[in-house]
Amino acid sequence: MKANELKESLSKLIDVKLPTFIWGSPGIGKSSIVKQIAQEKNLEFIDLRLSLLDPTDLKGIPFFDSNNNEALWAQPNFLPKEPASQGILFLDEINTAPPSVQAAAYQLVLDRKVGDYELPKGWAIVAAGNSESDRGVVYRMPPPLANRFIHLEMEVSFEDWKSWAYQKSIEPAIIAFLNFDSSKLFNFDPSSNEKSFATPRSWEYVDRVLKSNIPKASELEVLSGAIGKETAVGFIGFKKVMHRLPNIEDILEGKEVELEEDTQLLFALISALVAKLQDAPQEAIENAIKFSFKLPSEFSVMLIKDMQQNSIELEDTEAFEEWVEQYAYLLE
Repeated sequence: MKANELKESLSKLIDVKLPTFIWGSPGIGKSSIVKQIAQEKNLEFIDLRLSLLDPTDLKGIPFFDSNNNEALWAQPNFLPKEPASQGILFLDEINTAPPSVQAAAYQLVLDRKVGDYELPKGWAIVAAGNSESDRGVVYRMPPPLANRFIHLEMEVSFEDWKSWAYQKSIEPAIIAFLNFDSSKLFNFDPSSNEKSFATPRSWEYVDRVLKSNIPKASELEVLSGAIGKETAVGFIGFKKVMHRLPNIEDILEGKEVELEEDTQLLFALISALVAKLQDAPQEAIENAIKFSFKLPSEFSVMLIKDMQQNSIELEDTEAFEEWVEQYAYLLE
């Protein structure tokens, strides 16, 4: 499932408290989607990395109650206790946890209790893990545990990522580069021994690196550590194109600009324009649509589609009516 489809389905399953397991390769945003749902629903969110836990971390430590002459379990303090609370208990990396920890998690998922602890009724359980084919350190999930979940497979979608990237003000050069070659968004190869590779998560790291004003002399080495050397070299080469862009403010003010017919440059220009148009005044939107007539038809359509996908209001402009008359056939 694509990210937006998975998010919509998962949101409904959380509402009815059905335990759900999200499968997917590392770094594609599984935990981010669950956390985003919690924020949107104003729910508490607890993220447990089961691979870091011991069985007693979930069950609690047994101790002897001398008053009642019986053994009790000391409940873990990181699990929710308020009966009226509502939230999402996220069991991440569940299939990388040892079988003994999985067994404790199995009881929590099956009975919504473990040891003397019981999960409040307002809490939903969501788990996530990497596929066995990804060559990570994983343990086969016992069938009784697997059967307690609804299993959803998450795939990488560039269009979903691009919409998210615009909303999060990701560096336009990154969006432009991946618009130019979307295969570079995720190039994880389970058979490779490379320590770094491109994923949606590592591209977010690249954005943060670029905004940290890292010295130019270190840029290639640092970016290679995030997305791999081959991809980093390609990105840095592409990023140099951004310096040849016409002045974006001039375009949005309706001024005449010189435009090079270079494919990389045009991809960069589209991303830079859409980034600037977030919350822009109507006049700037009108001028951007007028400018689109100067672009090759495929880039004109790309600009308009990206504007629409980012909820930029353009339908009520005169320029858009003219644009539809000229390019509507390309949208079919």
